[in-house]
Amino acid sequence: MIDSLFYFVMRRNLVIILFILFPIGKANAQFLSESFESYAVGDYMGVVSPDWTTWDGVPGSEVDVQVTDANAFSGTKSIYFQTTPAEPFGGPQKVLIPFDDVYTTGDFSFEMKLFVESGEGAYFSFQLGADYYYTFLSCQLFQDETMVIKNGGDDLITTAYPADTWFTLGFEVDLNTNDWELLIDGVSQGIVQTNISEISAIKIQPFNSITDGGNGYASYYIDDISYNHTPYSLPLVNAAVAGIDELKGMASAEIQPGVKVRNLGTTTITSFDIDVSYNGTTISESISGLSINPLAYSYVALSETFILAGGENPIIATVSNVNGTGADNDVTDDSKSILLNPIVPAEGRVVVGEEMTGTWCGWCPRGHVFMEFMDDKYADFWAGIAVHNDDPMTVFDYDTGMGTLVTEGFPNGMIDRVNSADPVYFEDEFLDRISTLPTAILTPGAFYNMGTNELLVSISSEFQMATTGSDFNLALVITEDGVIGNDSGYDQANYYSTGTPMGGYEYLPNPVPADNMVYDHVARTIMPDFDGASGIFPASVSVSDVVTENFVISIPEEWDVDSLHIIGMLINNTTGQIDNACKSTVQEAINNGYVGIEDEAVSAKIDLFPNPARDIITLAIGEATSENVMVKIFDINGKLVSERNYGEQNGKLLLPLDVNYFEAGLYSVQITIGDEVSTEKLVIE
Repeated sequence: MIDSLFYFVMRRNLVIILFILFPIGKANAQFLSESFESYAVGDYMGVVSPDWTTWDGVPGSEVDVQVTDANAFSGTKSIYFQTTPAEPFGGPQKVLIPFDDVYTTGDFSFEMKLFVESGEGAYFSFQLGADYYYTFLSCQLFQDETMVIKNGGDDLITTAYPADTWFTLGFEVDLNTNDWELLIDGVSQGIVQTNISEISAIKIQPFNSITDGGNGYASYYIDDISYNHTPYSLPLVNAAVAGIDELKGMASAEIQPGVKVRNLGTTTITSFDIDVSYNGTTISESISGLSINPLAYSYVALSETFILAGGENPIIATVSNVNGTGADNDVTDDSKSILLNPIVPAEGRVVVGEEMTGTWCGWCPRGHVFMEFMDDKYADFWAGIAVHNDDPMTVFDYDTGMGTLVTEGFPNGMIDRVNSADPVYFEDEFLDRISTLPTAILTPGAFYNMGTNELLVSISSEFQMATTGSDFNLALVITEDGVIGNDSGYDQANYYSTGTPMGGYEYLPNPVPADNMVYDHVARTIMPDFDGASGIFPASVSVSDVVTENFVISIPEEWDVDSLHIIGMLINNTTGQIDNACKSTVQEAINNGYVGIEDEAVSAKIDLFPNPARDIITLAIGEATSENVMVKIFDINGKLVSERNYGEQNGKLLLPLDVNYFEAGLYSVQITIGDEVSTEKLVIE
C-alpha cells in the first residue's frame, strides 16, 4: 500500500503542495501553481511573491512584471509583458522564477496559459546553474504564429501556435534521459533530446529576435502558470540511455553513431552491452574498462557505421548487461529512440561558404578546422572559399565585398550570402540550403594553355525553371589549396594554444610559424567583381535554356594549377544571395570541355566519329564556308598531342585523323572554324 503525506501551504493564491510517494525510484514531489487572482492590479510580482524575482535582483523596477486585469484566462487577472522600441534586444521586463533546487534527475512538467497579441511575439527560457545565468532551452514565439524551441544554436522543434487567443503551452520532461516533449493545448508537438539534464529556473522576458526572423516587438499575457518536479531515487544498479547522436547529414552519407549512457544507480558502472538499430541494421558492442560514477555520463562512439537512408526512420539504442549481471534495477530507461530524417539534396545543388579569415586573427584556426570538416563531409555539395583580410593572401575586392555583408568579428562568414554564421554553424546553415531547388544548374569547362599560362573557363547555366534572366549575375572564383609562405605574414595567430580543443591547434604555439602552416580554400580571384557579371542572361529564360559565360585568367607562376578550384556562382542581383554554384578542379573542368561563346553554332556544324575510337576518327564539318579550319587534340593533363591547320575550307568536309599512336584515355578535341571555337570529348580505347 502506498503511504502518502500531503502538506498544503496557502499564500495568497500561491499553492505549494509537497507530498511524499514511495513507488520505485520516486521521492518528494514539488508543485507550484499561480493564477494571480489574490494580487492587486499593478502589483509587481517580484515584490508581492517570494517565488518571483527579477534577472537583476531589483524587484519593483521596470524589469519586474505587473498584475493586470486587461485580459485573463481564468478569473480576472494575469500578467502582461511588452517590449518598447528602445529595447531591441527585449525587455525592459526580465523576470525569474527560481526553482527550489537545481533539478538534475526526475520528472519535470511545466504549463501556462498564453495569449500573444496579433503581429507580436513572446519568449521564455529555462536556465541552468545555481545562479540561473546560462540559458539552456529557449522558446521563441514569432509574429507569424510560428514557435521555435532552441537548445543553444540548434532548432529542436518548429511548430505553429494560435495568436490573439488563449492557449496552453506545456513541457513534459524526463531529466534522467534528457527527453523534452512540447505540448500545445495538450497535443504533442514532438519529443526532442537535449545535451544537458539540468534546470534551475524559468526566465520570462518580452523578446522577438530580429536575428532569427522576428520583428523586434513582443506583447503577451500569461495566466495559470505552474510547474511540478518529482525527484528520482537511485536504485542499486541502473544504466540509462541518455542521448543518441543526432547524426546530421544527407541521405546516402556514412555516419558513425554515438550513444551517451548515464549511471542512474548508486553502484559504479564498469561495463555494459550496447545495441544500436537503424533501417534494418543493428550494431552490437560490449564496452568494458569503465568507471562511471553515480549520475555521471559515458559517451560511446561505435566502431561500425550506418548509411543514412532517405525519409524518416528511428534509430534505437539499448543498454543491457550492466556490470555483467544482466538486467538492471530499472528497465524503463534502458532504451531510447529518436527519428532521423536526413536531408535529400536538390539535384545539381552546390552551397557556397565564404569564410572571413586572416593570419593575424587568433580565433581563425576555428575557421580552418570547420572549413576542412565541411570539405571532407560534403565535398560534392560544398564550395568553401577562405577570404583573407590584411595578410599576404588578401584579394582586396573580395575582402571589401565581404565586409559589406558581415559585421561580426573574425572568423565569420556567409552561407550562400543568405545568413552570416560563425564557422561552427556552417553545417547547420548548409543543411538549411542544400535542399533548395536551384534556378539553374552550373557546369564548369576549361582549357589551359601551358605555354601562356592562360586558363580559359566557361560556366554554362542550364535553367531548371522559367525566370527573368536579368535578375541574375554570374561570378567566377578561383581558389587554391596547399598555399604556403616563408615570411612572417604567413604565421597564424593561435589563441587555442592555451589548450582549448580545436582540431589540433591546441597543441601548436601562438603564433604557428609559417613553415608549419598550409592554407586551403584560399580565394585567389573573383571575376569580374564581388557582385558578378550582369546582363549575360536574356530578359526571359525558359526551362532547359543553356547560357554560357566565358572568363580568361592569367595564372601567376606562384599558383599551382593542380591545386586550383574553379567555382562558378549564380547570384540573384535583387537579393544578393547565391542561388547555386559549381565547383571543380581545373582538370575536371578540362574533362568537361571548354565551351566557347559561339559553341552552340559551331556544334551544329561538326560531328566526331567513331567515339570511342582506336585508330582512325573522322571529323565531319557540315557548313565551313571560306573559313580557316584548325584542329588541336589535348590529353587529360592539358598537353597538346596533335595539331593540324587545314587552311581555308569550303563546303562540307570529312577530315580523317590518325589516333593509332594515342594511349588509351580521355582527350579534348578543339575545333576552330574561323573565329568560332568548339571542344569535343574523345575517348581512345
